[in-house]
Amino acid sequence: MVKSTLVVRASDALPLAASVDDEQTEQDLSEHKQQAKLIFRRIGPNSEPRCTIESGPYNLHYLIADNVIYLAIAEKSYPRKLAFSYLDELSKEFQTSYGAKVDSVRKPYAFIGFDTFMSKTTRLYQDTRTANAAGSHLNKLNDELQDVTRIMTKNMEELLWRGDSLDRMSHLSTSLRSESEKYRRAARNININAMIRQYAPIGAVALVLIIFIYWRFS
Repeated sequence: MVKSTLVVRASDALPLAASVDDEQTEQDLSEHKQQAKLIFRRIGPNSEPRCTIESGPYNLHYLIADNVIYLAIAEKSYPRKLAFSYLDELSKEFQTSYGAKVDSVRKPYAFIGFDTFMSKTTRLYQDTRTANAAGSHLNKLNDELQDVTRIMTKNMEELLWRGDSLDRMSHLSTSLRSESEKYRRAARNININAMIRQYAPIGAVALVLIIFIYWRFS
């Protein structure tokens, strides 16, 4: 389930709204909320608009739309399709209600009243069975929009210790390296199979001759 949600301005990471979490949730997620702040600082103009960062028992899913970052901290077992459907619903409502004011606000949590909608939507998505039922009724799970296989996935340790980027070009470079490695493996297998086909008959004839000579003169 979704445990906590943060909404910030993408250009300067100014907090705009956040879910009101109970004391236990605050304690459980204190480290992950600090990690969320790191993610906000790493996001730039070329960052992936949708990304999942794996961190221990939780995943941090974010969506960028209209200069706003929507980030949800969810249990690792919670389906990514539901997580991004949830974020997409938040982004549409937030844009409708506050979109025109996002660039002009100066104080943090200027739209704290958005928690009412977040709480209601979080409850709707709290149980995966309920969320799936609601999604089929309200068309929330648009397969074309929520093609999770195309959403970049990172590990928090990679961001913290190796300084990995959230940029699209970095993701593209990684994908190209992966595809290049697949191509090299495929080419190597093709060459091996070609050699086998080319020399297998000769090897078979040689083996027959060796057996014949051994049988003839032994």
